[in-house]
Amino acid sequence: MKPLASFLFFLFFFNLIIVFISSFTSAYADDPVYSNFLQCLKNQSKSSTNVSNILYSRENTQYNSILTAYIRNLRFSYPTTPKPVLIITPLTPSHVSAAVICSRDQGLHLKIRSGGHDYEGISYVSDDAFVILDMSNLRAIRVDPVAETAYVEAGATLGELYYRIQEKSAVLGFPAGVCPSVGVGGHISGGGYGNMIRKHGLSVDHITDAVVVDAQGRVLNRTTMGEDLFWAIRGGGGASFAVVVSYTLSLVPVPKKVTVFNVKRFNATDLVYKWQFVMKDVDHNLFMRLLLQPVTNPDQPKGGKLATRVTFIALFLGDSDTLISVLNAAFPELGVTKADCLEMTWAQSVLYWANFNQGAPFEVLLNRNYTADYLKRKSDYVQEPISKVGLTLLMNKLVQLAKPGLVFNSYGGVMSTIPTATTPFPHRAGNLFKIQYSTSWKDPGQEAADKNIGLIRELHSFMTPYVSKNPRGAYLNYRDLDIGVNRNWTYVEGEVHGRKYFLGNFDKLVKSVVDPHNFFRNEQSIPVLKS
Repeated sequence: MKPLASFLFFLFFFNLIIVFISSFTSAYADDPVYSNFLQCLKNQSKSSTNVSNILYSRENTQYNSILTAYIRNLRFSYPTTPKPVLIITPLTPSHVSAAVICSRDQGLHLKIRSGGHDYEGISYVSDDAFVILDMSNLRAIRVDPVAETAYVEAGATLGELYYRIQEKSAVLGFPAGVCPSVGVGGHISGGGYGNMIRKHGLSVDHITDAVVVDAQGRVLNRTTMGEDLFWAIRGGGGASFAVVVSYTLSLVPVPKKVTVFNVKRFNATDLVYKWQFVMKDVDHNLFMRLLLQPVTNPDQPKGGKLATRVTFIALFLGDSDTLISVLNAAFPELGVTKADCLEMTWAQSVLYWANFNQGAPFEVLLNRNYTADYLKRKSDYVQEPISKVGLTLLMNKLVQLAKPGLVFNSYGGVMSTIPTATTPFPHRAGNLFKIQYSTSWKDPGQEAADKNIGLIRELHSFMTPYVSKNPRGAYLNYRDLDIGVNRNWTYVEGEVHGRKYFLGNFDKLVKSVVDPHNFFRNEQSIPVLKS
C-alpha cells in the first residue's frame, strides 16, 4: 500500500475509533441517573477502586450478562420484565454503604441479590425505578478448623462454602441447603435448612456474628448493630432491615463416614403414613426426605397409566450398619438393605445430594453457571399425621394433575427442642414435616405459565385440610407472592404474609426501629408498623 493511502487508511480508522469512544462517552453523559449516581459513589466510597468499574447502566455492554447471570427463574427474564436502571457490583463494604446512601438520596429503590434463587424474582424485579445491588463479588470465605468457625460473605454460594470447609477439615460441616448455587446471604437470612436439620437445626442457629449496612449507610457488626437487629437478620429476611455483607458461622461436627440412600416405591401410601410417625422421634442423625411425583410405573405395560412414585432420600450421620439397625427397629416396612446404602464422607454426600455423578471432583461446587427453568414453588407445614385415606386422595390428585410434585422434609429431632422465639423463624416444635410444592416447565409462553401455576395452586388448595391452620404457615425462603392476595390473585396490602412466615414472631421484628422510613422494602418485606 502506498504511503499516502496508508496514512488515509490509518486516519479513517483513527477517526472511527474517536467517534465510537465519543458516542460511548456521550451515551453515559446523556444519562443523568448514571452520571449522578456515579458521582455520588465517588463522593461516598472510601475505597481506592475506580467505582465506574462496578456501576452498569443499560448502555453498558456487560449490563445484560450481569443481569441474567443470577436469574434462576426464567419467568422473570422476559423482554417485558421490568429492568433495573443501574446494577452495582460492590467489592467492599464501603461500596455497599455508598450504594445504599446514593440509592436513598436519589430516590431509587434498592434490590439486594446474592444468589438469585428467590422463587418470585424479588431480588431483581420491581415495578418502580430500581437498582440491583448484586453481591456476587463479595464472596470471600475463611475457614478456621481450630476454632471451628467460618467467615463467609453474602455473595458466596453454598457450594463454595462447602468446598472451603472440606478443604480444611474432614470432620466439620455446616447445616444448610442441598443446592450448591444458592446464595449464602438470602439463604441464611431467611432461616436456612438442609439435611442436617434434625441433628443441628437451622443455619441461623449457628450464626455468631454478622456485618451489615443499615439504611443510614453505616457498616455495623453484632456489637454495634445491637441484639434486636442481629436477631432479625437470623431468619427474618435480611433485605427487610439492612444489607447483609457477611456472617460468621459456627461449624458443626460430622463423622468421618456418613451414609446415604435413595430408594423408590410405588403403591407407597402405607409407607408414607408410617414415615410421618417414625421421623418425629427416630435417631436425630437420620434425615429422610420424600419426593412424591406422578410418573409412569415401569412395572406396567408400555404406555401405562401414571402412578405416584415416592422416593425416599436419606442422609445418616454414621455408618451403614448403624443405619440399618435403626431402620430395622423403627421402619422395617421400608425394606432398605445394606446394598441400598452408600458410605462416604460428609463432603461427598454434598455432591450426592446435589445430584452430581459419583466420583465428581469437589471443584464442581465452585461452578456458578447453572441452568434456569420456568418455575413456581409453594410451601406448607404439617402438624398432624395425614390419614391413610387422605394420603390415598393425595396420590390420586397428583396423578390427576399429572405435573406438580411434592417434597416432604422431615422435622423432629433437635427442631423440637429449640424455643420458637430463639430466632424469627418460628416453625419448630409441633411440626412433623414441611412441604415444598414444585413445578417447572420449559415452554416460555404465557399459556404454559398459566397452566402450570394453576395446577400448583389447585394442589395447594387441595391440601388445605391437612396442613397447619390459623394461620396456615409458610417458609420465607420458599417465597410465594400468592400469599397476601385475594381470590382474583391481586395483591392485598397488609400483614398476611408476615403472619404466615413468622407467626407470633412477626411483632418482634424491629423494622420500625432500624428502618422507620422503609428504605429496605420488597413485595413481601416486613412493614413499618403503624404507631
